[in-house]
This record gives sequence, structure tokens and C-alpha cells, in this order.
Amino acid sequence: MWRVLRPSVRTVLTCQRNMSSDQLGELGKGAGKGGGGGGSIREAGGALGKREAAEEELYFRRKEQEQLAALKQHHQEEIDHHKKEIERLQREIDRHKGKIRKLKHDD
Repeated sequence: MWRVLRPSVRTVLTCQRNMSSDQLGELGKGAGKGGGGGGSIREAGGALGKREAAEEELYFRRKEQEQLAALKQHHQEEIDHHKKEIERLQREIDRHKGKIRKLKHDD
């Protein structure tokens, strides 16, 4: 029952993103107009402020994608490592089974 009530990470992030967008107003509108500070260009507002805000959003989206790709790569490397470890341990098991068979034949 708890699993049904627990929100997913994606749901939480989407809600946070929507809330922050609503609270800020339109980015790049200038200081005191909902866009907040962030440098002289963004404080001036207008087209340059909007462009600066858009470039900033794009930068952070790209950074997030790079981080996700690196995390996926890390997990794939971990999976590969564990598969190799399983194969190694299976060979050890087979080796020990062979020793047991040899001991049974020696009796």
C-alpha cells in the first residue's frame, strides 16, 4: 500500500520545476519583474535578458544530461564488473565440484 502512495522522483522533480517557474515568473524579464537578479544583462530585461535566461537554462540542461550519461556509464561498468565476478566465482565453484568428484572416485 505504501508503494502506491509514494511519489516517484520524476513526479517530485516535475512538481518542483513547475512550482519554481510559477514563483519566478518569466525568466529574463528583469529585476523586480519576477525574473530576479543574475547579472546586468538579465537585470536590464528585454530580449537580451530573455536570451541570457534561455542560454542559462540550456547550459544547465546540458550539464544535467552529461551527468546522467556519466551515471549511466558508471552503472554499466558496475554491471560488467559484477558479471565478470560472477563468471569467476562460477569457475571456482566448478573447480571445487571437480575436486569433490575426484575425491569420490578415489574412495
